[in-house]
Amino acid sequence: MIRRTMDRPHSIGGLGTSEAAWRAWPALREFPALHLTGTQSAVVVAPYPDDAVFGFGGGLAILADAGARLRIVAVSEGEARLCPGPRTPSPVEEPRHRHSATLQALEVLGASDIEMVRLGRDAGPGACGVDELAARLAEACADFQVCVAPWEGDRHPEHETAGSAARRAAARTGAALLGYPVWLWNWAVPEDPRVPWRAAHRIVLPEEARGAKAAAVAFLLHRLHPPVRHVRREVVLTSTMTAHFARESELVFV
Repeated sequence: MIRRTMDRPHSIGGLGTSEAAWRAWPALREFPALHLTGTQSAVVVAPYPDDAVFGFGGGLAILADAGARLRIVAVSEGEARLCPGPRTPSPVEEPRHRHSATLQALEVLGASDIEMVRLGRDAGPGACGVDELAARLAEACADFQVCVAPWEGDRHPEHETAGSAARRAAARTGAALLGYPVWLWNWAVPEDPRVPWRAAHRIVLPEEARGAKAAAVAFLLHRLHPPVRHVRREVVLTSTMTAHFARESELVFV
């Protein structure tokens, strides 16, 4: 069962911890480096297609440049995730719009040959059990060397479900598991005791990969997360949040 701790300083939808606060923390630059050299194949599990770019876009750029076999498994098309607004597509158009935008962002990363598997279902725990999702992901991860998935403690229900299922799938297939955080940077703080920092590693991004990720993130923000005046319950990516994706490295839990 996924644990949901209630002692959070702010929710994933709040203003959150600033990137300046994270950059002022020396440990962020001192975690052990994880090198992707020698990785010949990798599956990236994404609760929604664009999560793969936000959480692991730099890693995708590195692996694509090295000629690795790549696959993204999009658990959901994110039908209910986009905020309503004048530039947002209708609910009927959203899945196709999100898929198209993600494919274009992958082209920016140099990963246009990546295989996209769309499960086309709600990633939430109420609609898709972890065991069922784990079985589907085990099929998708078969014969792949690495499984990259949302960190299980990210405190977003869809990310937690996908991360838990990916952990079980990786155990079945023997794939190495890397967990990428997305919302951690918003609700956590430096030296936060609720985060397993001992398992954290840095993937240092070469200048080209970092630039490609920045361009891909900017493209997705323009296409999928336009500014809106009236936001109801939906979780949106603010400028404070997206600043975390412009670092010289990506963090993963091993």
